[in-house]
Amino acid sequence: MKICIFGAGAIGGFMGAKLAQAGADVSLVARGPHLAAMQENGLTLLQEGQDPLTVPVTASESADALGPQDYVIVTLKAHSVPAVVDKMQPLIGEHTTVVSGVNGVPWWYFHKLGGPFEGTRLASVDPGNVQWDGFGPDRVLGCVVYPAAEVVQPGTIKHIEGNRFSLGEPDGSKSERALALSHALAAAGLRAPVRPRIRDEIWVKLWGNLSFNPISALTHATLDVLCTDPGTRAVARGMMVEAQQIAEKLGVKFPIDVDRRIDGGAAVGAHRTSMWQDLDMGRPMEIDALVCAVQELGALTQTPTPTLDTVSALVQLRGRVAGLYG
Repeated sequence: MKICIFGAGAIGGFMGAKLAQAGADVSLVARGPHLAAMQENGLTLLQEGQDPLTVPVTASESADALGPQDYVIVTLKAHSVPAVVDKMQPLIGEHTTVVSGVNGVPWWYFHKLGGPFEGTRLASVDPGNVQWDGFGPDRVLGCVVYPAAEVVQPGTIKHIEGNRFSLGEPDGSKSERALALSHALAAAGLRAPVRPRIRDEIWVKLWGNLSFNPISALTHATLDVLCTDPGTRAVARGMMVEAQQIAEKLGVKFPIDVDRRIDGGAAVGAHRTSMWQDLDMGRPMEIDALVCAVQELGALTQTPTPTLDTVSALVQLRGRVAGLYG
């Protein structure tokens, strides 16, 4: 089984290091100093309570050098994917599965969902249908990424918490390809359950991302603060209620209620969300997949989203002023 991780930064690097340690045939596509360090010294993984682990890895900037794969696991930010679909084509053979380990509403959301919106394309996450046409939705295996990690220096990944990568077919089946990848990840010490309702998990994670991320980018409040301050908690709750109304119209079942989800965010502690970190570090902000896509789904399902619309307008302007969006 040949596995390529495309966008091997923090999360992709963590997964890649674990797979390489387990002896899997894994390659990493990365760039810049991080790539150079991996090529020269291997990939180092720092985990609490364990000695640093350094493993030799096959790493490249170009997919041409790697050839067709059984699985291509995409761990880029959502807005980065359309621009590299063409560059990924050398990895894709007749039977390649593209694993979408990307935050937010996935571009393939309406593939094999059934109902009145079957096959609907989402312009906010796949402008021009680049991914739909370039990958083809039949190749896709969904993935909800739970670990937290960071690149502490080129070639070195610090694992912070979590080891679960939930997998799911768009049609809910327990396919051979999903089970085979699940077994490979489990052999590397990662949890990879195959879920029959992967969209439910997508929404539970998105629930926090669509609200906590933009609010933190606007206020510079950590999760424990924004989830307990009465004003920002109310704003987050309003956004999440609107999102829940949309999701339930699309058949999603939420296993917890809004307030428990917000309390879970508060329990994380003084965490700076990824959108706030991107703003501080001058990186493009992941607004479209986390916020605008939910607005697009609101329009599609004829669900009013006044709180989402307000916060979205503010964070989009914040991003444009910083030169990091639009």
